[in-house]
Amino acid sequence: MTYRLYVIEDERTIAESIKSFLEPYGYTIELAKDFTSILEEWKEIQPDLIVLDINLPYQNGFYLCQKIREKSTIPILILSARASEMEQVMGMEHGADDYMVKPFHLEVLHAKIKALLRRSYGNFAELAHQEEIQVGELVLSIPQMEIAYRGEIQSLTKNEWKLLHLLLDNAGKVVTRDSCLEALWDDHTFVDDNTLSVNVTRLRKKLQKWGLQDHLQTKRGFGYVYIGSVDADE
Repeated sequence: MTYRLYVIEDERTIAESIKSFLEPYGYTIELAKDFTSILEEWKEIQPDLIVLDINLPYQNGFYLCQKIREKSTIPILILSARASEMEQVMGMEHGADDYMVKPFHLEVLHAKIKALLRRSYGNFAELAHQEEIQVGELVLSIPQMEIAYRGEIQSLTKNEWKLLHLLLDNAGKVVTRDSCLEALWDDHTFVDDNTLSVNVTRLRKKLQKWGLQDHLQTKRGFGYVYIGSVDADE
């Protein structure tokens, strides 16, 4: 199944960057065109998920969120520069399912979108990722929070699972430390950066059992990457 996302964002650069990043994953991305008739456009597009900005021309995002929620259970992810707790509470009270503050990382936006799609429709947005993510022979189980390799299974802690989930979703791409922290915690300002390193070390130790520790690589000054093509026997 291909999921259709409706991005209601008046900053064209942001809207286009979201579209460019997500389309290779198999989504159909519809960008808002007529901000005077968003509700009519939504009914015409019939998307599976909405990414909604708050500061919009003509109609406030909170108002649109409330009106859409009155007629539909579609997952709505608010994307806004308004960072206060009150604004986030208002977003949820108006019917949003999640709230991301600008500036944001596209990898984290993708992870949140997939989480909303999974909760709403029972599987991931990518056809091959229904209940698991597989890179090479390593399989991450979504519901059980386990990893499996050649028939052997290991359990993961919640943070290990979140971190590996993000890395496998972006296999072959460097994921920044900030993206990892943002995926693990709502506000990484209050989290010791060493905590991320500890979770990476724990994951490597579990991968080492299968000779896969070199697949999880550190890119100094940037972040981490999971490489699926490394020879586990080397």
